[in-house]
Amino acid sequence: QVQLVESGGGLVQAGGSLRLSCAASGRTFSTYAMGWFRQAPGKEREFVAAISGSAYTTDYADSVKGRFTISRDNAKNTVYLQITNLKPEDTAVYYCAASLIYRSENPDYWGQGTQVTVSS
Repeated sequence: QVQLVESGGGLVQAGGSLRLSCAASGRTFSTYAMGWFRQAPGKEREFVAAISGSAYTTDYADSVKGRFTISRDNAKNTVYLQITNLKPEDTAVYYCAASLIYRSENPDYWGQGTQVTVSS
């Protein structure tokens, strides 16, 4: 069992930055590929970014490339999402997820989410 707890969300003006964190507990963290997803009001949850267990491989949704950076610290059992140049359309609940399969659309574990609200 893996428990995931996100933090770092909040209200920010357009153009601002945030760093989301996701702390994991339970089984060996580096075994899992990690991902960030988001769900905006009235929309389906969508993929944002993924990182392999070794951090060697990353992947991003086209809508966030160049603005979002995913990283992980396996010694701290934590994955991060650095967000820059925030836009109002980035407003959503952001979820981290853990999966034994890289870039899985159906991860094995989910966090509870953290709200990001971008004002224009």
